[in-house]
Order: sequence, then C-alpha cells, then structure tokens
Amino acid sequence: MPETLLALVTAELTAPADPRAAAMAGALAAKYPRASRAVLFYGSCLREANLDGLMLDFYLIVSDYRAAYGKSWLATANRSIPPNVFPFEHNGLIAKYAVLSEADFARLTGPAADNVSVWARFAQPARLLWVADDLARQRAIAAVAGAAPTLLSLARPMAQAADALSLWKAGFTLTYNAELRAERKGRSLSIVDADPTRYRRFGEAALAQGLPPSPPDAPARWRQLQRRGKWLSVIRLAKASFTYAGGIDYLAWKINRHAGTRIEIKPWQRRWPLIGALTLLPRLFRGGAIR
Repeated sequence: MPETLLALVTAELTAPADPRAAAMAGALAAKYPRASRAVLFYGSCLREANLDGLMLDFYLIVSDYRAAYGKSWLATANRSIPPNVFPFEHNGLIAKYAVLSEADFARLTGPAADNVSVWARFAQPARLLWVADDLARQRAIAAVAGAAPTLLSLARPMAQAADALSLWKAGFTLTYNAELRAERKGRSLSIVDADPTRYRRFGEAALAQGLPPSPPDAPARWRQLQRRGKWLSVIRLAKASFTYAGGIDYLAWKINRHAGTRIEIKPWQRRWPLIGALTLLPRLFRGGAIR
C-alpha cells in the first residue's frame, strides 16, 4: 500500500528525539499551564548529536493568546503579528520559542496564509515532543501535514520540472526570497540535497493525494508573499526587541553563524535594541548577509 502523507508526517513527528530536547519541551509547556497544547522541535539542531552551545528552536502551540498571557499586551501583539518569540533556558541548554495559537498554526500552514514563515519551516522535519492530550496531538499533526502540500502547490507553476524534488527545490528557493535570511546563497537547495530520500517520499505522497489548487497567477502571488515577508521580518525584528531579552545579540550571532560575517554589537545598540537592530539592516543588505 502506498505511503500516505499523513502517515509519513505522523511517523516523523513522533520519532525519537534527544531526551534533553524533550525535557526542555516539557519545561516550556509548564511555563504556560493554562494554555499549552503542543510543543514542536524543529530546525538544524534536529540533526545534531551534541546540543551544548546551540540555540534550539521550538514552537509552543497554545489554546489562545488570552489564556497564555492574560490581559497583557503580549496577547495583542501575538494576535496581530504572530508569532511572539522568546528566549528559554533549561538544564544548561538555550533555545528560542515562537508562540502560536492552535487556530493560527492551522491557518499559517495552509495555502491561504499571507506569509511563508510557518509552512516553509514545517514542510521540513520536526518533532512533536509534548502534547496536552490526544486532540492536541491530532490537531498539531494535521496542521504540519498541511505544510508540504502548501509549499508544493505554490511552487508547481514556478518549477522547471514536475517531479517531487524539483518542486521542493523551487519552493524552498522562493520561500528564502520571501524572508530576510542570514544563510548563504544555495542554502535553500542544500535542504533537499541533505536528505533527498525524505523529500522524494513526502513529495510523491503529497502529489498522490492531490495538492491544493495552485494560484491562477503564481508569479504575482509570490511577489506578494515576498514583499509581505520582507516587511514582516522587519516588523517582527522590531517586536522582538521588546519580547526577546538580548535579541540584538542573538540576531548578530545568527547572521555571523550563517553568513560568515563578524558583526559586533556596540553598547549603545544594546541600550536601544530596536534602533540598533534597524541600523544593521542597510549594512546587511549591502553585504548580502540577509536577502
């Protein structure tokens, strides 16, 4: 019997993960006892055997923002420009986590999403490390299972070939152009080249089940996603200067790590992180560190 996309996603999300990452996910969920529904682990650290000194990436899925934050302005910020991003430490490990409601997670992995950031990430491997109950598990898996079809359906009219790997590569190249990215040129293609078997299986399963309809004017749709994605990246950067302690140092670390630059943050930029972060942008664009 052919593999279904839902079965592949379920198996990948529930595969074993580093026990320290799993413990960190449980501790993260415990910070929001009234709201936590699921915690997902994603990003390059999934492939690392030693997590010491690395910045882990999590998504915390909550029932709703009011339950997570109470009447705080953070609820409005998360609802208006999702997600909010925060730092986290546990048992010697460091991480950042993004907060989304279950409703926003489902919406932002689908083809109607107004930006690429969530479905582009969850079309890639992830682990579901903590859930509140079986319904939370089902909802998280269903949302993640929507990410690959979204990417492939939007990429299909723009790809030079119709096979699964060509669609994946076209899709990741387009999504990287829809965000401010610190990675070097070619990083989008290396995602697929690092595990072509995985992407072929997932892509062929998505094609077999049928993709969502591609947009009638795909180039215009991608131009819209790219314009909005760049602006959202700047807006989220500004928001993170309020929600993320030491955010400007993290920004510099991330860019230096991926782009090979040697940006050093000055004391005044730490005192006024919003202004300091924004002053980096022209230099980074000129140098090609972000694009």
